[in-house]
Amino acid sequence: MEENPYIKGRGAQFKSANRFERLQRVTEHEEGIDEDVSHESVRTMVFYEHPKKIINATDSPDMPQMYSINPYQGCEHGCIYCYARPTHEYWGFSAGLDFESKIVVKANAPQVLEASLLARNWKGEPVTLSGNTDCYQPLERKLEITRKLLLILQKYRNPVGIITKNALVTRDIDILKEMAQDGLAHVYLSVTTLDESLRQVLEPRTATSTMRLQTIQRLTEAGIPTGVMIAPIIPGLTDHEIPKIMQKVAEAGALTAGYTVVRLNGANGELFKDWVSKNFPNRAEKIWNQIAEIHGGEVSDSQFGRRMRGEGPIAEAINQLFKKAKSKYMHGREMPPYAQNTFRKGGNYSLF
Repeated sequence: MEENPYIKGRGAQFKSANRFERLQRVTEHEEGIDEDVSHESVRTMVFYEHPKKIINATDSPDMPQMYSINPYQGCEHGCIYCYARPTHEYWGFSAGLDFESKIVVKANAPQVLEASLLARNWKGEPVTLSGNTDCYQPLERKLEITRKLLLILQKYRNPVGIITKNALVTRDIDILKEMAQDGLAHVYLSVTTLDESLRQVLEPRTATSTMRLQTIQRLTEAGIPTGVMIAPIIPGLTDHEIPKIMQKVAEAGALTAGYTVVRLNGANGELFKDWVSKNFPNRAEKIWNQIAEIHGGEVSDSQFGRRMRGEGPIAEAINQLFKKAKSKYMHGREMPPYAQNTFRKGGNYSLF
C-alpha cells in the first residue's frame, strides 16, 4: 500500500489545524493506533445555514465601497491557493480538506436578499457575487441559489458583478443578458493558467481553460460585458503565461483584465508548501522563495494595497509584463459603467 497517497481531485492534501481549536486530532505515531486515519475517504458534505444578513460591506482599501453576497462558504473547486480558506476556521472546520469538502449553504439567501433590498437604507449600490468563494461552484448546478439571487436583483434593477471560474455562469445568460441591456451586469472570469495538467492539480474541480475561454466568448456574444482576472499570478509557476493568457482572453472578447499575486495567508502557507513539494519537487524551493521575495521575505502580507501586487524586482517584472500584454491585446477596450439611478425599490410592481 502506498504511504501517504495523493488525494486526486482535491487541492489540499490534509486537514490543517484550526487556529481557534484548543484540541487537534493528529496522527503522531501510526503504530500507536489501531486504525490509520491520515487519509480517510474525502467526500463532500453539505451544511445548511440560515443567516439574517446576506449583503456584506467591505472596509478594505483594496476594494473600496464594495458590497458582496456569498451564498456558499467553502468551495469544492479546491484551488490550493484560495485566500478564503482560513475563513472556514470560523465555522469550526479546517482550511485544508474541510474547506473543499464541507460546504456551508445559505439556503435562505434569496429571501434575505429581497428583505435587504426593501430596507429603507438600501440605495441600489452594485453588489458582487461572490467576494469569498465561487457562487458557481458545483453545488450551484443543483441548488440554483445564485440564479435565484440574480432574479431578485433583476426584479429590483440592482446592478451586479460576478466573479467566477466556472462555465456554469452561462446557464444564467438569459437573466444576465437582459440585465446587461440595462447596464446592470458585469461578469469576470478568473483565468490562472492555460496549462491543463497544471490546472488539474492547482484548481482540481474548476472548468478547463478552454471552457473558460468559450464562456467569455458566449457571454460577449450575448452582449454581457466580460472581463478577466489573471489571478493569482504565482511567480516561478504561472507568471510566464501572462502574455498568452491576455492574448487568448482578448481574442475571446474580454474587455479588460486585472491581476493579483498569490499570498499565502494563515494556514495557506503550510497547505501550499505541502502541495508544491508533492507536485513540483524540483521547483518547489524556487517557487516558495519567489513568493516570499515578493512579500518582503514572508509568503503572506496583510498590508492593504501592497498585498495584492507585492513589491520588489519580481513583483515589478510581473507588473510590467502584465501592463505590456494588456496594452498590446486590449488597447482601447474597457468595461462600460453601471447604469445610474436604476434601482426600483418596489420591484416590478412599483409605479415610481
